[in-house]
Amino acid sequence: MKIIRLEDDNNFIFEKICEWNYNWWGRRDGKSVEEVRCNLKHSLNKHRLPHTFVALIGEEPVGMYQLAMFDDLDSRPDIYPWLINVYVDEKFRGKNVCRKLMETVNENAKKANLQELYLYTTHIGYMKNLVGSL
Repeated sequence: MKIIRLEDDNNFIFEKICEWNYNWWGRRDGKSVEEVRCNLKHSLNKHRLPHTFVALIGEEPVGMYQLAMFDDLDSRPDIYPWLINVYVDEKFRGKNVCRKLMETVNENAKKANLQELYLYTTHIGYMKNLVGSL
């Protein structure tokens, strides 16, 4: 498994993460497929946040996460940057994909000159051992 920073929207990987994000939160929040695509397209930056990272097995995308300046947590606009959109394709869950993704968070955050990251999740205890300090 390899983890890449996605920088191009003209490929199968981008299409797959658009599908994940639309099915995962886009529909729920009343977003169109095109709104989700636009949001993700603007997360493909080289020199500023947000950044999108994708786990690949062979050439197949199996999971993702993003480093971003904001999350949709309206109650805390005062804190940033965020680790957001941690997602593993359903057929690859339970196969250490999330752990492998999280093992790259600190290194990628440091490359982006981040001193700290915030994460909001309703999965109690799930992320506790996956993310260390920067």
